[in-house]
Amino acid sequence: MTLLETDRSHDISQPLERLSADETMKANSNQLRGTIAAGLEAELTAAVPGDDIKLMKFHGLYQQDDRDIRDERRRQKLEPAYRFMARVRLPGGVLSPAQWLKLDALARAHAGEALRLTTRQTFQLHHVHKKDLRPVMQGLHDVLLDTKAACGDDARGVMASINPELSALHAEVYTLARAVSDHAIPKTGAYREIWYGEEREQPGDGPEEPLYGRTYMPRKFKIGFVIPPVNDIDVYAQDLGFIAIVENGRLTGFNVAVGGGMGRTDQAPKTYPRLASVIGFIPKDKVIETCDAVMAVQRDYGDRADRSRARFKYTVDDKGLDWIRAAIEDRLGFILAPARAYAFTSNGDTLGWQRGEDGREHFTLRIQNGRVKNFEALALLDGIRTIAENHRGQFRVTPNQNLVIANIAPEDRPQIEALLTTLGLDRLNGGSGLRRNSMACVALPTCGLAMAESERYLPTLIGKIEDILDAHGLADEPITIRMTGCPNGCARPYIAEIALTGRAPGKYNLYLGGGFAGQRLNKMVLENVAEPAILDLLGGVIADFASKRLPGEHFGDFAIRAGHVAEVTEGRHFND
Repeated sequence: MTLLETDRSHDISQPLERLSADETMKANSNQLRGTIAAGLEAELTAAVPGDDIKLMKFHGLYQQDDRDIRDERRRQKLEPAYRFMARVRLPGGVLSPAQWLKLDALARAHAGEALRLTTRQTFQLHHVHKKDLRPVMQGLHDVLLDTKAACGDDARGVMASINPELSALHAEVYTLARAVSDHAIPKTGAYREIWYGEEREQPGDGPEEPLYGRTYMPRKFKIGFVIPPVNDIDVYAQDLGFIAIVENGRLTGFNVAVGGGMGRTDQAPKTYPRLASVIGFIPKDKVIETCDAVMAVQRDYGDRADRSRARFKYTVDDKGLDWIRAAIEDRLGFILAPARAYAFTSNGDTLGWQRGEDGREHFTLRIQNGRVKNFEALALLDGIRTIAENHRGQFRVTPNQNLVIANIAPEDRPQIEALLTTLGLDRLNGGSGLRRNSMACVALPTCGLAMAESERYLPTLIGKIEDILDAHGLADEPITIRMTGCPNGCARPYIAEIALTGRAPGKYNLYLGGGFAGQRLNKMVLENVAEPAILDLLGGVIADFASKRLPGEHFGDFAIRAGHVAEVTEGRHFND
């Protein structure tokens, strides 16, 4: 059975009244064109009208407003300070110095003089005016970058492990990740017509979207490639994960993991985080076919009536893992082989200098919460621009919001090393083990879903937790901590050893017990509490950890063993 012969029962052939409003919107969008082009020309508002706000997500754009000044503008009877966020499609997080310099220039001209490295290995440009969207998109195009499918109900940006020491293996896996990204993005000409001003092509014999049809995926679909033993992409948080299997130094294929996802809604037990389930092994030449087959199953059987349960993880649980595997195998035309052995040891980055097996050098620079701008204490945006002007290799964005200055020729290392010292960038890699293993989403003031601070608050909270760790001699202990401004989980909080998700200004849910290698979900231990309660509970657990831990025991493992977390479910959990 070929992809185009599979069951399309959930496409436009279904009566629209049975589908959610978003399904109707997609079906009537003229393959993502809508009225976006006309809305961009409307000069009386900084926003775009109606459904175009949702359609623009498929083009990698979110309409937002500055929530710090929302109330003041309302008092002045002004519309919100609408701006846009543009998310770049950057498979595997790899880019050239020339591409970095273009992103730097676009940020300075159109995005508040700041770049943000995301938890999915790419860039976001915030605070972009509507009138500046076309210059931004065309500027990206100048250096072979785009924002296609960086948001929306489609295959989002494809992630891939960053391990500087594994040069040949990284190159092979990155090539596959890029191929999957190029294959899985929507094929509609809407992007080229709206942003590059191209004429619409005459329709061919086949459908404009052979994979997606007129209603695309039920919800976003996330794909990632990981190279053990480092689970830096958090493969169990992906809708579809490919776990590299290396035998005798060669990549033989991948274990396939399906049904991961972080998002949940407070007080809604039918929504929950879920870890992906490993269902078998494929040879490396079957990656594209497997991607098509898995996406087709979710396309055809994902819930299109209840958007809160439209992610693949719910399809997997509703249908059952055996049914899902059989449906994938039916589309593949062959049976998945048994999964092969592998092991993970961490999900963080190794900071500082590393040498690849090919002799080239790499320097991983910690970027706190991914924010690159000129701070009062450090001109970070200027500093990395200087590096890019002198670097002859690559950059790699890591899944932990850090930056690798990659593929430095041995003879070039002294120059890069001197620049890092002169510019003060080498100082960024200091701090506690907790700070080096922290992540936060953007949250306020730009994210419309945020209920509490995240990026702007986590560094302050970490400073107070560091005081507790210092008092117990644990300053260098690697502990993962993640914070999000809402329960949607963009920083993958539900697999961190310590996690906080926003409930209201200054109030958070506190979770403990995730796995240090991203292999286990954590559990809520405090609900809707402020900083004093958070620090009080963590103070007690950290003191206990310092005196009772086993040799080599990680904080999350200890929290469970010592009874600080009452219950942890390996695959999924319900917290309400």
